[in-house]
Amino acid sequence: MSAEYIKKKRILLVDDEPELREMVVSILKEDGFEKIETAGSVREALDAAQRFSPDLAILDVMLPDGNGFELMKSLKKSGDYPVLFLTARGEDEDKFRGFGLGADDYVVKPFLPRELLFRVSAILRRCYKEEEPLVKLHACSIDLERAEVVKNGERILLTAKEYELLSALYRNAGRIVTIDALCEAAWGDNPYGYENSLMAHIRRIREKIEENPSKPVSLVTVKGLGYRLNTEK
Repeated sequence: MSAEYIKKKRILLVDDEPELREMVVSILKEDGFEKIETAGSVREALDAAQRFSPDLAILDVMLPDGNGFELMKSLKKSGDYPVLFLTARGEDEDKFRGFGLGADDYVVKPFLPRELLFRVSAILRRCYKEEEPLVKLHACSIDLERAEVVKNGERILLTAKEYELLSALYRNAGRIVTIDALCEAAWGDNPYGYENSLMAHIRRIREKIEENPSKPVSLVTVKGLGYRLNTEK
């Protein structure tokens, strides 16, 4: 899953300390998160959740007009999104209560910024699966979700290596991907010696995606460097 996909998620931060809210917002924004809404009370949080439709809620336990546990119950009634508690309440019974109510994580103040970012990203990656795109080429489409080529109304399965190579090429669509980078994508950290295998796989991929494999339009060779995937809009 791409980091860009994660950073687009909406985060609701609820804490009654303005300084802490500012600090957490700064930490999140410095890491690339931009869609952040804050609230200082249960009432503000419920209003913000209805307006903002968050993908993740970060809640304090102690709030001026209630507590985070009851707030989580209310939030869960209108949206099934993950919750992370960020609180000074570090007693085991509080943690057990939070997890028992369905919290996804529990972080005790004071905390390290890196720890908070790690836990936020881990929750979002676990809870939201990025949909693989349908890649449009000159003579076909590639369904990366199903690892299939759709060509002339026919679905053609991709092998595991073909899928890895096409995924690497798609992530860099329109740009040259070197031979070494493609070998590493398909064969791992020790890619040396796979150049001939790569050429064989490229040939088979072209047979599946090109109108005329001997005159490729979508998967072209850049002599001496590697290959480039040309996609259609």
